[in-house]
Amino acid sequence: MRRLGVGYRQALANWIASKPPQINCLEITAEHFFNDTKKLKTLQRDYDLFVHGLGLSLGTPGPLDQSYLNRFVDICLTAQPLWISEHIAFTRSAEVDLGHLTPFPYTANALANFVDHAQQVKEACQKPLLLENITSHINIASPLSETKFINQLCEKAGCYLLLDVTNLWVNSRNHHYDAVDWLHEIQPEFIKQLHIVGYTERNGLFYDSHANNIQPALYTLTREVIKYSQVDSIIIERDNNFPPLSQITDELAALEHCFETH
Repeated sequence: MRRLGVGYRQALANWIASKPPQINCLEITAEHFFNDTKKLKTLQRDYDLFVHGLGLSLGTPGPLDQSYLNRFVDICLTAQPLWISEHIAFTRSAEVDLGHLTPFPYTANALANFVDHAQQVKEACQKPLLLENITSHINIASPLSETKFINQLCEKAGCYLLLDVTNLWVNSRNHHYDAVDWLHEIQPEFIKQLHIVGYTERNGLFYDSHANNIQPALYTLTREVIKYSQVDSIIIERDNNFPPLSQITDELAALEHCFETH
């Protein structure tokens, strides 16, 4: 089943509650519901849900924060998502919460640490786990390429890739490589879900600010991903500068056309 939806945000709450025909799934950011799970029950009744995490910090060495994981599990128990997701990143050290998705070197030790944490989250939540590529303006020299790291991570941990099309496009422009070549280095069976939103450009650099309409280059890349793999779901991930609902529904229609084309 093809699933098209949006990330649940308060600015879209009334529209989502009206059950618009353009969406059949929602992505829930776990941290947004840590202190209020009541709404999740209504959303779970009306939509297929995915639970997306921001702060499990799977890339941090050492044990996971068990209390944080417990809160994430509680959200999953209420939402009953089809799958859960987090980022290929770390957000804190043992002493400091960075509050930002931060890259790390792609090494054998980092891979073993990430595999261990991913398996722990899967076991705790009893749901399939997807891991998302992030943007970074830092190009860290590493023994493994990003794509080799992702392939080995998905294989060893039994996970999938949540491919953020915008993040891939932004990184390819900022670090001067071909996004389609990068895509074709990923084993296609690992790609399960896509994120997309318009990028921002400032002074020759590109950013994933979650604040712009989807540009044509992103639709082109999305069609390439769909042609290459078996994508189950696409989520528009907008957090700022919300447009008229007609713009969002037009974007959903364009993404539906990307599915239909392939």
